Amino acid sequence: MTAVVAETDTVPAVEATAPYSLARWHIRAAAFAVDVLPSVAVVATMILGSLAVPLRSAWWSLCVAVAATVILLTLINRTVWPANRGWSLGRALVGITVVRRDGNCPGVGRLLLRDLAHVLDTLAVFVGWLWPLWDSRRRTFADLLLRTEVRRVEPNQRPAVARRLAAIVVATAAALCAGGAALSFTVVFLHERASDQTRAAIQAQGPKIVAEMLTYDPKTLQQDFARARSLTTDKYRDQLAKQQEVVQKGQPVVNEYWVTNSAVKSATPDRAEMLLFLQGHRGGEKQQRFITATVRVAFAKSPDARWLVDDLTVVTKPKPAKGQK
Repeated sequence: MTAVVAETDTVPAVEATAPYSLARWHIRAAAFAVDVLPSVAVVATMILGSLAVPLRSAWWSLCVAVAATVILLTLINRTVWPANRGWSLGRALVGITVVRRDGNCPGVGRLLLRDLAHVLDTLAVFVGWLWPLWDSRRRTFADLLLRTEVRRVEPNQRPAVARRLAAIVVATAAALCAGGAALSFTVVFLHERASDQTRAAIQAQGPKIVAEMLTYDPKTLQQDFARARSLTTDKYRDQLAKQQEVVQKGQPVVNEYWVTNSAVKSATPDRAEMLLFLQGHRGGEKQQRFITATVRVAFAKSPDARWLVDDLTVVTKPKPAKGQK
């Protein structure tokens, strides 16, 4: 008797490779905070600093340059390094990495688009940022759109210098924020102090300058006119010279003014505007008549730190004093 034994097909067991575990929400949040918050703090500080200092000044340029550099470094950290090394600073610190669904590392373009797509996570009332809490693959809207996911990395695969680099970045960001705040305070304080000095100087010198510029005597007409022109900027000097030519062609008489009241309307370190009430007299002893006028005068500081008349506008034209015709 021959025993026939049926052969049973057996399938060898295939050893399944355990996939990387998906990163939990709070770990991803910690990595994002390390990557982004220091740069956000520095950029915000520099923007506020640029608004506090004079536009286009050296300090303004420094604030803009620092902000632009920080933004560029943040983009490199979030896109270039992960594409080439597999990690950003924050992700290396907590041990996670961004990969495509097949496990391969995404390129710079995909990572950049992923960060830009986080705008959708924000515009959806931040629901996109919370979506990993209930999504089966723990993905944000940006991950869904770019077909990426965030996975844990084994401890032996993490960069050894992550903690040191993170400490350096945070310390540098704190120093830049402190420096930017100190710079803004110092520049604003110096600007305000210089403006106060301008106000005091114009209050003391402005009335005298205007009175000297408008006062002349036919006996010393050329000297008086030359002195008046020396009290003006190049911008206003030509206009004053034309007015003096009109006086010379007529019959010049004594013209004397003095300031009875004045007020500084505005002041900066290099410019000021003043409102002056003038009284004076015009003509000789027999034909003398008293006059009043109100003028608005703009002053500018010259390279040699002298205050000069940059513009003069007559608010109330000269008229006889009360009781005269």
